[in-house]
Amino acid sequence: MTEQLTTKTCGPGLYEITAPVAAIVEATGLTEGVCTVFVRHTSASLTIQENADPSARRDLEEWLQRLVPENDALFTHTDEGPDDMPSHIKAALTSTCLTIPLIDGGLGLGSWQGIYLWEHRRAPKVRQVLVHVG
Repeated sequence: MTEQLTTKTCGPGLYEITAPVAAIVEATGLTEGVCTVFVRHTSASLTIQENADPSARRDLEEWLQRLVPENDALFTHTDEGPDDMPSHIKAALTSTCLTIPLIDGGLGLGSWQGIYLWEHRRAPKVRQVLVHVG
Protein backbone atom coordinates (compact mmCIF):
# COMPACT_ATOMS: atom_id res chain seq x y z
CA MET A 1 0.00 0.00 0.00
CA THR A 2 1.28 3.46 -0.89
CA GLU A 3 -0.10 6.76 0.41
CA GLN A 4 1.01 10.31 -0.27
CA LEU A 5 1.45 12.80 2.57
CA THR A 6 1.41 16.52 1.87
CA THR A 7 3.43 18.76 4.19
CA LYS A 8 3.46 22.55 4.06
CA THR A 9 6.73 24.15 5.04
CA CYS A 10 7.48 27.77 5.87
CA GLY A 11 11.23 27.83 5.35
CA PRO A 12 14.30 25.79 6.22
CA GLY A 13 14.05 23.33 9.06
CA LEU A 14 13.05 19.90 10.25
CA TYR A 15 9.30 19.18 10.13
CA GLU A 16 8.24 16.11 12.07
CA ILE A 17 6.06 13.68 10.11
CA THR A 18 6.23 10.67 12.46
CA ALA A 19 2.55 10.72 13.45
CA PRO A 20 1.06 10.71 9.94
CA VAL A 21 3.53 8.02 8.81
CA ALA A 22 2.64 5.91 11.87
CA ALA A 23 -1.08 6.36 11.10
CA ILE A 24 -0.57 5.01 7.58
CA VAL A 25 1.32 2.02 8.96
CA GLU A 26 -1.42 1.34 11.53
CA ALA A 27 -4.16 1.54 8.90
CA THR A 28 -2.57 -1.32 6.94
CA GLY A 29 -3.03 -3.76 9.80
CA LEU A 30 0.37 -5.31 9.05
CA THR A 31 2.36 -6.49 12.05
CA GLU A 32 5.60 -7.17 10.18
CA GLY A 33 7.20 -5.67 7.12
CA VAL A 34 8.91 -2.49 6.04
CA CYS A 35 7.84 1.12 5.75
CA THR A 36 9.56 3.11 3.01
CA VAL A 37 9.31 6.90 3.14
CA PHE A 38 10.33 8.84 0.01
CA VAL A 39 10.34 12.60 -0.62
CA ARG A 40 9.43 13.60 -4.19
CA HIS A 41 11.66 16.68 -4.41
CA THR A 42 15.31 17.56 -5.12
CA SER A 43 15.57 20.43 -2.62
CA ALA A 44 14.18 18.70 0.47
CA SER A 45 15.17 15.50 2.23
CA LEU A 46 14.28 13.07 5.00
CA THR A 47 16.02 12.13 8.20
CA ILE A 48 15.46 10.22 11.42
CA GLN A 49 16.50 12.42 14.29
CA GLU A 50 16.01 13.05 17.99
CA ASN A 51 12.47 14.18 18.74
CA ALA A 52 12.88 15.10 22.42
CA ASP A 53 15.28 18.04 22.61
CA PRO A 54 14.82 20.66 19.86
CA SER A 55 18.38 21.89 20.35
CA ALA A 56 19.67 18.72 18.63
CA ARG A 57 17.68 19.58 15.50
CA ARG A 58 18.68 23.25 15.68
CA ASP A 59 22.38 22.33 15.94
CA LEU A 60 22.05 19.95 12.98
CA GLU A 61 20.31 22.60 10.84
CA GLU A 62 22.95 25.21 11.68
CA TRP A 63 25.81 22.79 10.99
CA LEU A 64 24.45 21.93 7.53
CA GLN A 65 24.00 25.65 6.79
CA ARG A 66 27.67 26.27 7.64
CA LEU A 67 28.71 23.28 5.52
CA VAL A 68 26.78 24.47 2.45
CA PRO A 69 26.34 28.26 2.65
CA GLU A 70 24.45 30.35 0.14
CA ASN A 71 26.12 32.69 -2.36
CA ASP A 72 29.08 30.45 -3.18
CA ALA A 73 30.75 32.09 -6.20
CA LEU A 74 31.29 28.65 -7.79
CA PHE A 75 27.56 27.87 -8.03
CA THR A 76 26.08 28.30 -11.51
CA HIS A 77 22.61 26.83 -10.79
CA THR A 78 21.08 29.94 -9.22
CA ASP A 79 17.95 30.59 -11.34
CA GLU A 80 15.65 30.32 -8.32
CA GLY A 81 17.79 32.38 -5.94
CA PRO A 82 20.82 32.00 -3.68
CA ASP A 83 19.32 29.01 -1.82
CA ASP A 84 18.73 27.06 -5.06
CA MET A 85 21.99 25.11 -5.46
CA PRO A 86 22.68 24.83 -1.71
CA SER A 87 19.29 23.14 -1.28
CA HIS A 88 20.16 20.53 -3.93
CA ILE A 89 23.55 19.84 -2.31
CA LYS A 90 21.95 19.50 1.13
CA ALA A 91 19.41 17.03 -0.26
CA ALA A 92 22.22 15.06 -1.95
CA LEU A 93 24.20 14.90 1.32
CA THR A 94 21.24 13.67 3.36
CA SER A 95 18.51 11.20 2.30
CA THR A 96 15.51 11.21 0.03
CA CYS A 97 14.39 7.74 1.13
CA LEU A 98 14.15 6.03 4.53
CA THR A 99 13.46 2.37 5.33
CA ILE A 100 11.97 1.55 8.74
CA PRO A 101 11.11 -1.97 9.90
CA LEU A 102 7.68 -2.70 11.32
CA ILE A 103 7.63 -4.32 14.74
CA ASP A 104 4.36 -5.49 16.29
CA GLY A 105 2.37 -3.37 13.85
CA GLY A 106 4.24 -0.13 14.43
CA LEU A 107 7.33 1.71 13.30
CA GLY A 108 10.51 0.18 14.74
CA LEU A 109 11.86 3.57 15.87
CA GLY A 110 13.87 4.04 19.04
CA SER A 111 12.60 5.96 22.05
CA TRP A 112 13.92 9.33 20.96
CA GLN A 113 13.65 8.96 17.19
CA GLY A 114 11.28 10.83 14.91
CA ILE A 115 10.88 11.02 11.14
CA TYR A 116 11.48 14.47 9.68
CA LEU A 117 11.01 16.18 6.36
CA TRP A 118 14.02 18.48 6.05
CA GLU A 119 13.16 21.60 4.09
CA HIS A 120 16.18 23.27 2.51
CA ARG A 121 14.48 26.18 0.72
CA ARG A 122 13.60 29.57 2.28
CA ALA A 123 10.28 30.07 0.50
CA PRO A 124 7.17 28.24 1.75
CA LYS A 125 6.65 24.97 -0.11
CA VAL A 126 4.12 22.16 -0.35
CA ARG A 127 6.06 18.90 -0.22
CA GLN A 128 4.90 15.43 -1.16
CA VAL A 129 6.14 12.37 0.68
CA LEU A 130 5.26 8.84 -0.41
CA VAL A 131 4.81 6.23 2.31
CA HIS A 132 4.87 2.60 1.16
CA VAL A 133 4.11 -0.20 3.61
CA GLY A 134 4.61 -3.82 2.72
